[in-house]
Amino acid sequence: MNLGDLLQAAAIRTPQKTALVFTNESLSYETLDQSATLLARWFLQEGLVPGDRVAIHWSNAFQTVQLFFACFRAGLIAVPINTRLKASEIGYILEHSRARMCFSQPEFGSVAREATAACRNLRLQTQLPTIPASEAPRLPEVDADQPALIIYTSGTTAHPKGVTHTHRTLICTAEGMAGIGVDGSQIILVMTTMMHCAGLYCDLLPAILGGTTAVLAPAFEPGVVLDLIERFRCTFTVGLPTLIHYLLEEQSQRPRDVSSLRLVYAGGDAVPASLQARFQALFGIPLLESFGMTECIAICRSDAVEGIRTGSIGRPPKGIEVRAADSSGQTVPENETGEMAVRSARNFVGYWENDEETAATLRDGWLYTGDLVRCDADGYFWFMGRKKEIIIRCGSNISPQEVEDALYQHPAVLQAGVIGKPHPVYGEQVVAFVTLREGQTAGEEQLIEFARKRLADYKTPERVVFLTDLPKGPTGKVQRRALKQIAI
Repeated sequence: MNLGDLLQAAAIRTPQKTALVFTNESLSYETLDQSATLLARWFLQEGLVPGDRVAIHWSNAFQTVQLFFACFRAGLIAVPINTRLKASEIGYILEHSRARMCFSQPEFGSVAREATAACRNLRLQTQLPTIPASEAPRLPEVDADQPALIIYTSGTTAHPKGVTHTHRTLICTAEGMAGIGVDGSQIILVMTTMMHCAGLYCDLLPAILGGTTAVLAPAFEPGVVLDLIERFRCTFTVGLPTLIHYLLEEQSQRPRDVSSLRLVYAGGDAVPASLQARFQALFGIPLLESFGMTECIAICRSDAVEGIRTGSIGRPPKGIEVRAADSSGQTVPENETGEMAVRSARNFVGYWENDEETAATLRDGWLYTGDLVRCDADGYFWFMGRKKEIIIRCGSNISPQEVEDALYQHPAVLQAGVIGKPHPVYGEQVVAFVTLREGQTAGEEQLIEFARKRLADYKTPERVVFLTDLPKGPTGKVQRRALKQIAI
């Protein structure tokens, strides 16, 4: 079975059931399946072949879902691109993935044209084609182990890595979400972008698997999201802790009827106990925590039935093995800290064209996450920090080196070091430390705006601290841990 089969099966079971709701319109499963099939055939008519990459640069909408499932039906590999990225960042993803086509929402056409200017053999589309029903190429047989998705995420390197999932790993992910209650009885609210793993893995794919209705929020606005819950009686959603915080602020000031909600998960960053308590008070149900990453979602999660332990990221669900490992890969004793290692059918299969990073992360069937955890006597895991120095702001990964590289382009900057400082709402905020060249001047706001022109807004430093020299190790490398101590 492949991902396209999931949609087709739902269309056969309940053809007239509403699959998607967006603004004041809806699509049935039959219509969604037919439109995705026509688009899949159009891809083949245009010369694409299974295995080619198609970039999707679109906010939540009917077209986004049609593009994903057309790619899945045609055996193409979908490459979602965050709509907050700047032209140079988009250009890197397009070049690295060697995408043959890029579908960019009309509102983002200008940045897309700039991004694709230097890309060879790439065709930019800002509208979905109008396709008449006619004789068309037969769709290929798509094996479950063929790549289905490359989703780029920042890591310890300057450039983002292409996390590659197959049809099988994503179906297993959707089945895993069904196992924790995200099934056909739910009305699923997709409030995070489907360009991010939360919106795609946790919301859209489980909805299609279960043949239920997915309500699409075009972009995250707290008032709009609460209105959608009230209007369509949504029962399930998942969001980053930052988004949940904004929902709480809106609900406390302008309450809506959110009594339809049955399950709400927060993940992608630490979920503070205070956030959970306030959510329970305002929404009347517990805020459950799910711990995961682009490479494997929902590794651990809290469960209201089994019991929530405040401060714990929970226990692994059925089908996932998790342990804390030492530097040699051996499991550490109970309550000792080690690197989280995960074995699951949901694990990604590698980083696109990056054998070195793949070999370092996937070892002997285990995914080593770079997160430090301990496991107690009852099998609950506790997050202890990050082995890698990645910054997570509002659930999005930010590479310190990528931000440093942008600052180094300023002629006055001699040295740069970037760290994440804990923040009560965003999880972490980006703080840059710089030293200036002798005789050169630059102010904090000047450097922030300089970086903003080269980076997505969420990657741009919120503070710049000037030092006469940056702390360095024996090899001359800037010590980010020492900078973190200064910031805190």
